[in-house]
Amino acid sequence: MKKLRIFITEDQTILRESLRALIAHERDFEVVGLAGDGEEAVKKVRRLRPDIVVMDISIPRMDGAHATLAIKQTCPDTKVLVLSVHESKSRVRQLLQAGASGYVVKRSAAEELIHALRAIAVKGVYLDPIVAAKLAGGVVTAAKGIDRHEKLSQRETEVLRAIALGYVNKEIAAQLNLSTKTVETFKRRSMQKLGFNSRVDIVRYAVESGWLTQAAGP
Repeated sequence: MKKLRIFITEDQTILRESLRALIAHERDFEVVGLAGDGEEAVKKVRRLRPDIVVMDISIPRMDGAHATLAIKQTCPDTKVLVLSVHESKSRVRQLLQAGASGYVVKRSAAEELIHALRAIAVKGVYLDPIVAAKLAGGVVTAAKGIDRHEKLSQRETEVLRAIALGYVNKEIAAQLNLSTKTVETFKRRSMQKLGFNSRVDIVRYAVESGWLTQAAGP
């Protein structure tokens, strides 16, 4: 069985070592690197190319949001799972906009982190129930009183759902037997129909629609 390669970014040494022990204990995980600040994390991740980065937000030299953005720009296939004490919608939106694929709050049980790592590996995205409920509560429909699902074609729905699950255009094109240009067209049309401006809006919509609890794949 191929192990998931995990990288941990956490500035508190005791917590960083605790996370390493927790994750390394799982037979399907392998901790390939550690960092205590954002700049160190970006440099090491670019070299190691892990499957998933566990990222704290409040870290020195480069905060978690900027480190996530830098990682996703050069390592688009690497997923970022945020582990934070912050639970506000604004923080969650900021990290999702930066490219994070998941968000877990530190007060959740240790099992939640392990579950999130496996969920991201399979589905591409995971939100802690604590923040998912808050995020879903902030969804504003583009046209009140109208079923938004009816506004999208089947292909537009498939593409939008795949984006919410963390797939990139090239992967979506291969799975749906489309060109990347066509995928981008479907994405643009669906976002225009729903009045969305960013990936955060898509993830919100996915939470509200129940897509994040369904089987993986577009």
